[in-house]
Amino acid sequence: MRTKTWVSAQRGITLIELLTVVAIVALLGTIAMSSYRSSVLRANRAEGTTTLLRVQAAQEKFYLNEQAYTNNLTQLGIPASTERGLYQIQVSNVTATGYTVTATAAGGQTGDTECSTLTIDSTGRRTPSPATTRCWR
Repeated sequence: MRTKTWVSAQRGITLIELLTVVAIVALLGTIAMSSYRSSVLRANRAEGTTTLLRVQAAQEKFYLNEQAYTNNLTQLGIPASTERGLYQIQVSNVTATGYTVTATAAGGQTGDTECSTLTIDSTGRRTPSPATTRCWR
């Protein structure tokens, strides 16, 4: 008498396969979120640099009218923080011949340790703190 052997087809996936897929997806998600966060911080720097350039232009216009620079942002028509509050703006070192404007990261932008402080002076010299060249791009 012959016996029949049943070959069963494998159905579904094993727990090991499922855990491997979940681990790979989690790893890719972590890498993607880190890259995304970095890109958002770099993009937000534009708000700080644009505001500094606006202050510089306003200072030069003020100088043409008053023959002096000012440390009062209200006189320049510019608020003390950027539009979305990502940077605090301050004018310092005001003399008869120059000034320095500083944008300091605030709120969600404080995670940008690479370019947490941006400055520009009356000569147009731009300096980040800590010193890197990527901050003004």
